Amino acid sequence: MAIRTNFMLRAGISLLALTFAAPAFAHPHVFAEARLDVNTDGNGNVASLHHVWRFDDLFSSTVLVEFDKNQDLALDQAELDEVASVVHGSLADFNYFQLVTRDGKDVPMQAPERLIADFVDNQLIILFESKPETPLPLTGKIAFGVYDPTFYTAIDFIEDSYMTVNSLPAGCTNSVVRPDPDEAIAQNQQTLTDAFFDDPTGNDMSKIFATRLELTCSKDS
Repeated sequence: MAIRTNFMLRAGISLLALTFAAPAFAHPHVFAEARLDVNTDGNGNVASLHHVWRFDDLFSSTVLVEFDKNQDLALDQAELDEVASVVHGSLADFNYFQLVTRDGKDVPMQAPERLIADFVDNQLIILFESKPETPLPLTGKIAFGVYDPTFYTAIDFIEDSYMTVNSLPAGCTNSVVRPDPDEAIAQNQQTLTDAFFDDPTGNDMSKIFATRLELTCSKDS
């Protein structure tokens, strides 16, 4: 699960045991503000996703202390590269917290070649780009989101404008969907409970709580 990744361990985050409860009652311990830009190509396909995550002050400070090898209270390029490498390896098993579906079916995504880490105003920033494994045409309903299936990390899009599509075709509409947690639990309680007992360490059912960008496109888009 995400709380057992090398990154969390290296960053010195305490591992908290999951309580005997459904995943909806787990609490996040790391917080990040996010931006997602969906890029399209000239052939009517999704070309790539560009992610930016800005982490909270407490977690960022912990990362600074852990990776500041020369103890100058800053992260130089080599230290930032190490942070990026550790995060890259740690999130591989979790599809880099990406949620991409087309007409309700998961869309396989290529792993990003690399992540970029930066430290701005005492906050850790992670940037990366990913691409669909096969061409993803802009037809039907396509959804994009970012979520941690273990609920350890809360990734939030503060403004709807932080989820955008570049060069959206005329035949497509887009909207940001923010599920109401109480409604999501009520509508999926049994399924959530079954999923938790099948795999207490995390499961795809948690994506029902994720803020997502939805595109609805006609076949002629």
